[in-house]
Amino acid sequence: MRRIRGIERKDETYIYVNGKKIIAYRGETVAAALWAAGYKRFGGKALKGRENSPFCGMGVCFECLVTINGIPNIRSCMTLVEEGMEVEFDEE
Repeated sequence: MRRIRGIERKDETYIYVNGKKIIAYRGETVAAALWAAGYKRFGGKALKGRENSPFCGMGVCFECLVTINGIPNIRSCMTLVEEGMEVEFDEE
């Protein structure tokens, strides 16, 4: 069941997250795809003993920075999913 009526997910596709293939949907952001796949902590400046994750969801805080297709420091909350894209971030 959808949480918000009238919002339809678009075509199913896939992306690779740290080498693992996950399902994503065209039209959603990389951050949304990561959250939907169960990733709770990604991006930002990892500090020892502190779990970071996206905070604002609108490109202001820069806590969602990931590497996409080899390009570092991309805001995952502002980047739309593209089929086969490779997303990388530190998993500690």
